[in-house]
Amino acid sequence: MGRSNILVTLDSMRYPNTGLYYFGKSLGEALLRQNQQRFKLTYFLDKHTKVFDDTEASTMYLRKYHKAIFFNYRNIDLFHFTDQFSRVKPKRVSRKKILTIHDINQVHEKDLSPEKLKIYLDKLGERIDSCDKIVTISQFAADDVLRFYPHVKDKLSVIYNGADKLLVKPGHLPAYQPPKPFLFTIGIVSAKKNAHVLPALLQNNDMELVIAGIETPYKDVVMEQAKKFNCADRVKIIGTINDDDRSWYYQHCTAFVFPSIAEGFGLPVIEAMHFGKPVFVSTSTSLPEVAGDAAYYFKSFEPEDMQQTFDQGMENFASTNMAQKAMQHAARYNWDDTARQYLELYDRCLNNK
Repeated sequence: MGRSNILVTLDSMRYPNTGLYYFGKSLGEALLRQNQQRFKLTYFLDKHTKVFDDTEASTMYLRKYHKAIFFNYRNIDLFHFTDQFSRVKPKRVSRKKILTIHDINQVHEKDLSPEKLKIYLDKLGERIDSCDKIVTISQFAADDVLRFYPHVKDKLSVIYNGADKLLVKPGHLPAYQPPKPFLFTIGIVSAKKNAHVLPALLQNNDMELVIAGIETPYKDVVMEQAKKFNCADRVKIIGTINDDDRSWYYQHCTAFVFPSIAEGFGLPVIEAMHFGKPVFVSTSTSLPEVAGDAAYYFKSFEPEDMQQTFDQGMENFASTNMAQKAMQHAARYNWDDTARQYLELYDRCLNNK
């Protein structure tokens, strides 16, 4: 009997420097390492994604007509939709199907109208009901799914993301090198990342704040707060960066700060922990689950509370073995383990287990 054909949709990788890009790259590479000829893997990609060109993966590229129809000319046995809104809709294909849901944080957004939320939930519900297995990347996301779609309990499982242990390239220097000790954060510069609360941490010290990520008009809100705390010259919004830059900033920052209010997982938190850095996060959505007791938590976003949390956290970090604890915690999130769990799920799904 021949190997089963698996199509893994990675078309959301069309936008570099995003969470879905890094998720797809890391999962795709790990699946290839762990597959060991078990399945025939085909990666469904945007035409500009070249990461897997020199690998053993077969590739198929997104076409405009795929939104309306998908011809299964490669006799795909199982489709893995690696994010909830892949360009190919699960209802367009008739074989076994697995759907990975990263989050449904829209249900936590206070400015989303009931009408728009219903449209979103109906759209997602259609995709969920079309699939044989559902995966979330955190228990928090799983609980959200079950809150709105309780009937999927028996086909839902949690598979945590991995986190690459980044290495700093010898001699590499980013375009911007802070001349002072600095705090670092990374992610799209948008309201849900909540970066405007961070300039308050620069009060009563001489540190800088470096914010990396795709820029949006929200950056003006961040800089308004920086002016309020008289530190506009010490807040640097540097735009998108490459992997080498990212590693350099993790290695050299004084602390990593991540006050996001909407995360399905929170990959940068674990990446920073790999470097043994003090990590400060919010108590929102999945972050307490993922960061565990290896991070410090902003209980509120009031400037005085944040400053107190930061000062006490840095003092505790210096007087305890928290660096080692952070690195040990980060080591729990391994892409090879993640890939093995997905491959086992492929097998169970194909065999109706």
